[in-house]
Amino acid sequence: MHYQNLIEIIKERRHAMKVTQEVLAEISGVGLRTLKQFESGKGNPTLATLVNLADALGLEITLQIKNKLE
Repeated sequence: MHYQNLIEIIKERRHAMKVTQEVLAEISGVGLRTLKQFESGKGNPTLATLVNLADALGLEITLQIKNKLE
């Protein structure tokens, strides 16, 4: 999954749940500025930030690592 897809999934889920950025920032423990930067495609959130957002939205993040040498 590409980074842009992840942004869209989180934004769509937040909108579907009718949660504002302010509320999501509060319940996820992620700073509002960080959340706004992430949703606008700017910034570089840590994995912990992504997990906190996903947890607050009832989503699950899975990590897939591919070997580019094959």
